[in-house]
Amino acid sequence: MESSLFQDKAVLIVGGSAGLGAATARSFAAQGARVTIASRNAAKLDVCARQIAADVNAQVTTTVLDITDDAFVERYFANAPVYDHVVVTAGETPMGPARSLPLCEAYAAMNSKFWGAYRVARAVQIREGGSLTLVSGFLSVRPRKTSVLQGAINAALEALARGLALELSPVRVNTVSPGLIATSLWSNLDEVARTRMYADAEARLPVRRVGQAEDVTNAILYLASTGYATGSTVLLDGGAALA
Repeated sequence: MESSLFQDKAVLIVGGSAGLGAATARSFAAQGARVTIASRNAAKLDVCARQIAADVNAQVTTTVLDITDDAFVERYFANAPVYDHVVVTAGETPMGPARSLPLCEAYAAMNSKFWGAYRVARAVQIREGGSLTLVSGFLSVRPRKTSVLQGAINAALEALARGLALELSPVRVNTVSPGLIATSLWSNLDEVARTRMYADAEARLPVRRVGQAEDVTNAILYLASTGYATGSTVLLDGGAALA
């Protein structure tokens, strides 16, 4: 394994058991980082860790962490090591117009994606010069009438990161804002519907393709490795905000 800026760096990926989190963990591990993946599901964490070990010949540590639970988060980070880089990709946000989405689901979404990141940010210990990267989404700048809540949460996350960049300095805080990415997030759709969604996006987007997990992980590693980047939001939407 070639030496890199991340060789032997301690990296925590919150939401690291699937999707973008798992892809990010794999990318850091491939660069020689000592990666810990965290989520609420121990079984998924174990599967992910074994897969990364098989893919890049790197050991990954797993830890169960419920970012929706105040006390749980405080207890975990009170005994956790100091990290060099932390990435928060976790957060469940159901779709639906504001007038029809049940309030209990809206509160749960905010508690998971926004307050979850907030809890991690206020409790985690990050080494000076290290980084915290949050994952939001392009709906913050291109809202839709069927996803009002997601856009609001993503915009709130981006504003949170800008404020934290000041408060946590010299720790650097940034946001990556993806558009449509082909990950396991869409596995609940049947294959025909998923294929049609991707085809529609490819026809509409200026880049003429759907995003891949590697597009997002490249941006996350860029922000973590670039010492002059803080308070930034990197938009990775294939031009969706323009189209």
